[in-house]
Order: sequence, then structure tokens, then C-alpha cells
Amino acid sequence: MRKKNILNAPFVAEMKKTAANMYRLGWDERNGGNISYMLDEKAVGEYLDLKKVLRVIPLMGVNAANFDIAPLIGKIFIVTGTGKYFKNVEDDPAVNLGVVRIVKDGVELLWGFADGGRPTSELPTHLMSHMARLGVDTLNRVVIHSHPTHTLAMNYVHELDEKKFTHTLWEMCTECIAVFPDGVGILPWMLCGTDSIGKATAEKMKEFRLVVWAMHGIYGAGRTMDEAFGLIETVEKAAQIYMLTAHLPRINTIKDEQMIELAELFKCDYRADFLDLKG
Repeated sequence: MRKKNILNAPFVAEMKKTAANMYRLGWDERNGGNISYMLDEKAVGEYLDLKKVLRVIPLMGVNAANFDIAPLIGKIFIVTGTGKYFKNVEDDPAVNLGVVRIVKDGVELLWGFADGGRPTSELPTHLMSHMARLGVDTLNRVVIHSHPTHTLAMNYVHELDEKKFTHTLWEMCTECIAVFPDGVGILPWMLCGTDSIGKATAEKMKEFRLVVWAMHGIYGAGRTMDEAFGLIETVEKAAQIYMLTAHLPRINTIKDEQMIELAELFKCDYRADFLDLKG
């Protein structure tokens, strides 16, 4: 049976649209940021011959990766490429994206990276985060890393304490506690592209869908592209409001009691320990 044109695949369209939006918003300058999206094998099979492997690529960040990838062997992902600019994904997805299948010692390239490229150097971190999130939520499919401007700026002027950082974000927009009731995890500055930061991020991902890399960016995970993107988008909006108002006298705020009302109205499993209730 003749395969459909992969350039018309919904998962390619989602990657193109998300990358374009992230670049337009200024979250992913140059080749900053990366996306990985776990795909349904049957859906991919409508577009690609899954027995045809273009090449095998070693699994590596900046250096060779060393972690147990066994739980993901055989899984298929579409990922952004190392050194690729998000602004180019929409116009040339075959060069800037790749569909890969996880194998014991790396990934099998099934489509993409047509110029000889390879997956993002943060792929090991993404895969560790996928495994961590799947351990919590079997429907998790997407991991996004980006450098949203106001979130990053907030890192320099706000205490990097998970409870305090989350609480401040929750105070900025009425929707925040409903969108990310599980809060925001934070890692101190660490060397990127390494197994160490990947393992630390994955450990945080067992508890949070959002993890800030101090003075670097943020990781977001979700069941869909919209969820993962929307989590980061909401944090960034809250951080923007904080940065616009942090130097001004605070006259009004959303009180903890009001946050609880919101969370209970929307039936959110919120982090009560991240509130500062008196008594």
C-alpha cells in the first residue's frame, strides 16, 4: 500500500506550528530550545516504511550518553535537530526535524535530518524526562525545552525556591493555580547537554510537569503539544506580569484563600504546601 506524504502528517504539522510559535514569541533564539514528541507507531506507519532505516545515530548529548534507555526501546519520536533554528522548521521540516526509533545504543532514523544532521543534543535529557513522566502519567507524550524571556529574567531577581517561585507565579494570574496546580520545579545552574542535568531534570519530572533550569530556561511536559506548550506559555505570562510589577508597590494580590477557591472550583490537585496559609 502506498504511503501518505509525511509532510502532510498531523504530527509534522504540530511540530512546525509549535516551533514557529516559539520562535515568534522569542522563546527560542538561534538554535536554542528543542521538542520531542512520542508518536503512535500505527499512525507513523501510514506515512513511513517502518522497516526502512536510513541510518543509526549514537545517542549522545554533548558527550556520549550513559543511562538506561530500555523502557523506551522501540518507541518512535519526532524531534528537533541539533544546531537547527526553530525559524527554519516550518519551511524545511525534512532538514530540521527527524523521526527516530529508540534502539539499545542510539536511535534509528526513519525520516528527516536530510542534510546529515542528528537529534538535539538534549535528546538524552528529553528521554529521561519522558521516562519519568510516563512513570507518573502513562499518557504523557511531549517534552518541550525553551528559553522564555520573562521566566528567565525572573530567575535573576526572585529567590529560586520552588515554593516561593510557584507561589509568586500563582499570584500573578487567576488561571495559574488551575493550569499548573502541581507547581514549578527548579534546578540550580548546571552544565547543559550532560547526563547529570538530564537525570536531575527527570527526578524533578516525577513531581512536576514544569522544571526551570536556573539562568537557562524551562522544561515542560504534557499529554499533548497544546498542554506542554500551554504550561510554559502560562508560566511565561505570569513571569512577565511579575517583571512588570516587581519594582512597584504591591497594592492588590490574589490571596491564598482565593487560590484555594479556584483550585477547588476546577477540581485541581494543587500543592497545598506551596501556599502560605496562616493558622
